[in-house]
Amino acid sequence: MFQRAGELYRRALVALVMGLNTLAGFSIVFMMLVTCADVVLRWFGHPIKGSYDLVQIAGALTIACALPYTTAVKGHVAVEFLYLKLGRRGRWFVDALIRLVLISFFVTLALRCVKYGQSLKRSGEVTMTLEIPLYGVMYLIAFSCVVVSLVVLYNLLNPKKELIKP
Repeated sequence: MFQRAGELYRRALVALVMGLNTLAGFSIVFMMLVTCADVVLRWFGHPIKGSYDLVQIAGALTIACALPYTTAVKGHVAVEFLYLKLGRRGRWFVDALIRLVLISFFVTLALRCVKYGQSLKRSGEVTMTLEIPLYGVMYLIAFSCVVVSLVVLYNLLNPKKELIKP
């Protein structure tokens, strides 16, 4: 029963991570297209109104949505000089401790993003030119932080297994 639940958790998590990663990829392409089109259209005296707003939002989405995938493939930079000098038990303890700290950090970050998104929604904060509401971006960043926490939890419960192979 636990094995089946664990496999269901892994599949759902992989689907979330890959969906967010796809959104990050589309955001990068969107930023590139808007920037190139804006440069070309400026030559003809017709820049894209709000291109800065669009690129700014797409950049935030790219970073937030790529973070779960980077965590799932263990693509972050790690300095292991001291870690490798520890014994097997020491490495297990440090690894578990760091993962617990990461989970608490990203859950806290998600809660703060939701709270900030709520304040943006109440105040009616929008982008400068196109007046796009900004609270949705904060909610997506919060969701991404929750997914990162779930990936780290998976890694904590399955230290020998990778969630996704790069």
